[in-house]
Amino acid sequence: MQKTFLAAAAVAILIMAVNACKHEVPTQQVNTTPVSGPVPNNGVCFEIEILPLFQSNCAKSGCHDAATQKEGYILDNYANIMRKGIIAGKADNSKIYKVLFETGNDRMPQPPNPDLTAAQKALIGKWINEGAKNTINCSTTCDTTQFKYGANIAPVLSASCTGCHSGAGASGGVDLSNYNNVKTFATNGRLVGAVTHAPGYSPMPQGAAKLSECQLTQIKKWVAAGALNN
Repeated sequence: MQKTFLAAAAVAILIMAVNACKHEVPTQQVNTTPVSGPVPNNGVCFEIEILPLFQSNCAKSGCHDAATQKEGYILDNYANIMRKGIIAGKADNSKIYKVLFETGNDRMPQPPNPDLTAAQKALIGKWINEGAKNTINCSTTCDTTQFKYGANIAPVLSASCTGCHSGAGASGGVDLSNYNNVKTFATNGRLVGAVTHAPGYSPMPQGAAKLSECQLTQIKKWVAAGALNN
């Protein structure tokens, strides 16, 4: 009787240990102190170039937002992004980077969400290899006198919007992945209303920081000039 009890207790302890390991999320200690100012040697700015990619494509409901935490990943801010899956200075050893190149359901973002562009993947890899630093308030080349769709508007939408607003499952039925659709929402006022957080519009990017004043000015000028496919 005593042997049976001890055996059952051992099995129970083993099951508890396995479950504890299964749900444990390995984390790493990182220095989250922001590095403010220009990024040396034409480096990558986390705040402007990397964070919008994660927020738009990954930190979504059902994926890697604070509520869902799929597979233990939360990818909505610097501290959470750095908790696991990124080895500073080693992009090729970083899981978050490697899954960008997988296929099928192993790819991130998972289908039917759109794949990141080659340029966006390269940017994330470059940022990791530069040390994955929390660079903010970086100097930028944004110029309010430049507001062409191809060179200025589409890249902003690709980085901050199309992760949610593209394809058959586009959030709110708003697909911003091609010029014709973007022009429709530019013409009816919804694009400017959303990105400027105007009353009566759902503020975009959702759950993320507002676009920079320079980017907002470029979008408003482009719309005012006729939202041309230039």
